[in-house]
Amino acid sequence: MLRVAVVGSGPSGVYTAQALVQQSAVPDVRVDVLDRLPCPYGLVRYGVAPDHEKIKSLQQNLRAVLEDERIRFLGNVEVGAHGLTPARLLELYHAVVYCVGAARDRRLGVPGEDLAGSHSATEFVAWYSAHPDAAADGFGLDARSAVVIGVGNVAVDVARILARSSDELRATDVPQEALAALEESRVRAVHMVGRRGPGQARFTTKELRELGGLAGTRVRVEPADLALDASLADPSGLPAVNRRNLEVVRGWADAPPADAATGRSVTLRFFLRPVELLGANGRVSGVRFERTEPDGDGGVRGTGRYEEIEAQLVLRAVGYQGVALPGLPFDKARGTVPHAAGRVLRDGEPSAGEYVAGWIKRGPTGVIGTNRPCAKETVASLLTDAERLAARPVAAEPLAALRELGHEPVAWPGWLAIERAESELGRSLGRGRVKIPDRLAPPCARRARSGCRGRCRGP
Repeated sequence: MLRVAVVGSGPSGVYTAQALVQQSAVPDVRVDVLDRLPCPYGLVRYGVAPDHEKIKSLQQNLRAVLEDERIRFLGNVEVGAHGLTPARLLELYHAVVYCVGAARDRRLGVPGEDLAGSHSATEFVAWYSAHPDAAADGFGLDARSAVVIGVGNVAVDVARILARSSDELRATDVPQEALAALEESRVRAVHMVGRRGPGQARFTTKELRELGGLAGTRVRVEPADLALDASLADPSGLPAVNRRNLEVVRGWADAPPADAATGRSVTLRFFLRPVELLGANGRVSGVRFERTEPDGDGGVRGTGRYEEIEAQLVLRAVGYQGVALPGLPFDKARGTVPHAAGRVLRDGEPSAGEYVAGWIKRGPTGVIGTNRPCAKETVASLLTDAERLAARPVAAEPLAALRELGHEPVAWPGWLAIERAESELGRSLGRGRVKIPDRLAPPCARRARSGCRGRCRGP
């Protein structure tokens, strides 16, 4: 028997486990999928916006894999805690595949970035996705104007959630605390800002078009920004998705500034680079941008002209970075673990039994489906090494060793109990299933209505 640990239960981890049990070269493989959280599915649960039901339905595919009898889910097991180091894992398993993603957001590196009211999009997404690590005090959306810095799909997601009506979100699994805050939100103007033009923006056309379908919200683009993008005149050299994006944003160029009834608007701005977050009384009050222009080589350069946009809430959505895991080599420049076809490299040489897949392997690129071929490449390397790996003695039962180290693993029945609790909470609130943010406290309808996070552990 070949025992393999997969660290991380997001798409890359589940696809790795699937590839391991569906191959025939090594017939007897058993896989433990470890996750530091008690719930599986990674960014599919904690990163996909609550109103994207079609993408969230991918959980059913991941669930089918994790219910395979040769695969065991063990949540609430954190590598690096309670003495569970990479070296210790290699004493418990013949091979370990790290699929830990890219957990840290990129910073802007500008003055004022740490003012109150300035957050990463990661923090905002964690809050409305009920991530257990989300800030305990949540988001008070008393801002009138919000600036989202970035023009990728994450930026579109957070802009859409800020502008979407709470009635529409009530039908989703957004946690009750976040729904209550969104119901009371005073945000009326959302500005999504990128340093390059619409022809270079990284959002997909489907996501972009969803902004135009928001009830009671006007979407517009500054015509002056479009005029700077030469690709509008001849987009033939652009990828198809960028050409479609240009068609969409061009249709919003002449829109009125806000919806007449609600006063809500989402404005897309381009060729603006943030240089400073402005503040008043310790809180963000606006963002100062430098106007950029195409440099002729596919990039942009500053023009020395500046513009300010009022904002009491700033969310940066400029990408993710991998985080070093103590005990594993790490390339700080790339934010990844050095590897060769998925084999972890230590001092340039493959480390026996250690592998990587997903964002920690290739960086935060691609879509969910990109993780499947990435996982298959890593598994192919592991299977090539399998005979040598299986000859090494390991623990007879890793679960017992994990408990001896002080871990309290949540196995699949425990996750199913969390699912049932979320469904029961939703029914008590007159909604569908509602996510529970707190990994410790039991569900409580009164607590959810009040916004309490259950620290009292009361009824």
